[in-house]
Amino acid sequence: MIPICTWVTVAGVAYWAQTNPLVDMGFRTAVIGATTFLAAIITLLWFTFLTRVNLKFRLAVFCVCLALLVLSPLVFRIQGFSGGLIPVIAFRWSENRDSGLESIESTVSSDAGIDLVTTTIHDFPQFLGPHRNQIVADDRFNFDWETESPRLVWKRPIGAGCSAFSAVNGYAVTLEQRGDEEITSCYEIATGEPVWANSIPSRHETLMGGIGPRSTPTIHEGRVYTLGATGVLRCLNGSDGAEIWSQDLFALTGVEEDKSAVAWGRSGSPLVVDDKIVVPVGGPKSGEKISLMAFDQLTGAEIWRGGDRQVSYASPSLATIDGTRQILHVAQSSVCGHDPETGEMLWEFSWPGNSAANASSSQAVPINDRQIFISKGYGEGAAVFEVTRTEDGWSTERIWSRRNVMKTKFSNVVVHDGFVYGLNDTILECIDATDGKKQWKARCGYGQILLVGNMLLVLTEDGELLAVPATPEKHQQLSELQVVDGLTWNNLCLFDTYLLVRNGQEAACYELPTKRLESRDDDQSS
Repeated sequence: MIPICTWVTVAGVAYWAQTNPLVDMGFRTAVIGATTFLAAIITLLWFTFLTRVNLKFRLAVFCVCLALLVLSPLVFRIQGFSGGLIPVIAFRWSENRDSGLESIESTVSSDAGIDLVTTTIHDFPQFLGPHRNQIVADDRFNFDWETESPRLVWKRPIGAGCSAFSAVNGYAVTLEQRGDEEITSCYEIATGEPVWANSIPSRHETLMGGIGPRSTPTIHEGRVYTLGATGVLRCLNGSDGAEIWSQDLFALTGVEEDKSAVAWGRSGSPLVVDDKIVVPVGGPKSGEKISLMAFDQLTGAEIWRGGDRQVSYASPSLATIDGTRQILHVAQSSVCGHDPETGEMLWEFSWPGNSAANASSSQAVPINDRQIFISKGYGEGAAVFEVTRTEDGWSTERIWSRRNVMKTKFSNVVVHDGFVYGLNDTILECIDATDGKKQWKARCGYGQILLVGNMLLVLTEDGELLAVPATPEKHQQLSELQVVDGLTWNNLCLFDTYLLVRNGQEAACYELPTKRLESRDDDQSS
């Protein structure tokens, strides 16, 4: 009777977790895993001590199970976790992939460096694209891959990390971890060959968050700006990778990195604002915190400090709200607007979170002159709030909120023609921006998205690329292609016809097929 009741309870918990729309995949996995393990222990104890089976057999079963329980951690280790908290198991004696990679050798000299000063209309120079909104306004491509599939240009091993590529003038830059070195690396897009690399002794590694840097480099006027996972802000010469200046944010501000407060490393991609580079800073759980800091692009000299909120895992962005240009910043437990010239916090909207637990990772996205869309995982969902300038300053007002939509755990959304597209935990969905009502949904797993023309490209956690039309009428998966192997959390990068994808173990470049000329002419005329 005891084991029957125990496993019925497990089944009930599993049913509740699977059917409750507010429970995300990670919590579901943890609850089901914990209750199943507890039920197995209770069943083993019941079998060993309360049944009438032969005593020697009972003791033998108990000893074998106990030995497996004790010996398993000596043979195996948890290397990491998927987005759904499913453990990735490796042998105890195996090394991490990044530790076995060779260092990157620069192939350019300072006298004959590459050109990152020249810009093109195809550049993807920063996190989430030209406008930091996951949108590339290019309708040249043919996404019916049954008629013509993307061509693999190259594929190569790469260091660990969640950083994506940024691309300018035929070259792509990213951050990667190789052993104890955090590396800014530059690759030629057409060949995949490394051009230059610059490393510092630094390593970020957590069991839940994985290994390596999290942010994406920013390329601007021939310089490359990076923020490492341990808080080192650097400016490199895009020609050959030589360091121009660097700032250790913790040493500069006199605060300490506190992994109990910010568990998964600094993730804010540097933002260019006029002559400044702006990055989130944060601070320890108990003590001084700085929301944002601005530095001179050319010298690295500090210009201002603004706000006193803890850092999240989102990146600052530039927006015009109610006619006023400002920096949008998602902090640990709020969304804020800052004056770009002084760093002064203009307004704040409460958005609960904890950067060591139910963290905020998703960008705040303006949907019109006053309204801002915000989303996150861990059962919080999405909301739209309005920011208005008044005679006394600024005010914020919640327009709507829904806990069962757009639980974007570590991904971002696209706002397109009045609708929002994104990953609600493991479900791709479209909602109406005016009220949050669902238009359609389809299961596809964790991942990242990029809007190209009117097509959503979805890179799943399993390394599969999906093409889905961005239309609110219905979900239709047009094409799919396996592009990389391994756990994939990194964002996409598109330069001209070259789609750059990577994860923590390999990078690849695919050339996307374009429409025939007559088809493109028909589209434009219609």
